[in-house]
Amino acid sequence: MRPITYTLSDASGGAKSIVIPIDYMARPQVSLQVDVTGTANWTIQQTVDNVYDTSITPLYMGHPDSNLVAQTVDRQGNYGYTPFAVKFILNSGSGSARISVIQTGTMGG
Repeated sequence: MRPITYTLSDASGGAKSIVIPIDYMARPQVSLQVDVTGTANWTIQQTVDNVYDTSITPLYMGHPDSNLVAQTVDRQGNYGYTPFAVKFILNSGSGSARISVIQTGTMGG
């Protein structure tokens, strides 16, 4: 999976989010980093549901590390398993938060 970086900004009118699919066929190690500018409250969630399957509504759950849920400062974290997708949410604030996601190489390669 190529590294992904995405910025959400100005949630003063309501929460904003982006879904980032993960390569579930690659190695399970996924690194996450969030960089906050200004005032922003953010959360990372994940799902193991197939986000491309239109017959279901994916169940997203807060990251198991509470340091990656409802935060207002820069943080790093990871997954030791592979979720199908990561949801990055800017809960509130007029600032911005940038998420960077890096996953190790493909299995067997």
